[in-house]
Amino acid sequence: MSTEDDVRRLCLALPGVVERPSWQRPAWFAKTLMARMWEDDVLTVKTTEREALAAMDPGTYFWTPHHGRSPMLLLVRLERIDLAELEELLLESHRLAGGTVSADLPRHDTSEAG
Repeated sequence: MSTEDDVRRLCLALPGVVERPSWQRPAWFAKTLMARMWEDDVLTVKTTEREALAAMDPGTYFWTPHHGRSPMLLLVRLERIDLAELEELLLESHRLAGGTVSADLPRHDTSEAG
């Protein structure tokens, strides 16, 4: 299970990411929006695998009609993903939002995940 605090910690550890409100919700920006709390415990990210993820697990990954116009936006129920999955989603979203790539990006130690 992941939380908004996990999102914040992972986002702010990425190069060039800043946090500021978007539509009165916490959001994180690289060059453009990379992640935003859509509602409590639901995160918006950018991905090139939206259709595949939503087909694989529609209880975790989904979008609303609002997101239909933006084919890279995906909603994620944080309570249904672990930290390793959250980190993977945020790293891709960071890249798609124009974030800088670094060999020294922080990685979550999955050996302690339970």
